[in-house]
Amino acid sequence: MRILVAAALLAAGCATAPPAEAGAAGKCDASRAQKLLGKARSKKLGADALRLSSARTLRWIAPGAMVTMDYREDRLNLHLDVRGRVTKLVCG
Repeated sequence: MRILVAAALLAAGCATAPPAEAGAAGKCDASRAQKLLGKARSKKLGADALRLSSARTLRWIAPGAMVTMDYREDRLNLHLDVRGRVTKLVCG
């Protein structure tokens, strides 16, 4: 019996989630936030970036910063230069 329960739990961990629908709430679209390139990091810029991209989360990436390689479709990454200005906006 214990083996069956363990097997069921392992199989459940391998289940995949249904694919996200295009335009789903929280799915990032960085193309709409590209007009923020060159702007200095600020709370307002972060709020504008989230609103424009429809992302749920935001990650500021400073030059040389170590970041995880996990992909999240609800996250907008803002890459900064040494002066704190946005050089690249990408989802993930």
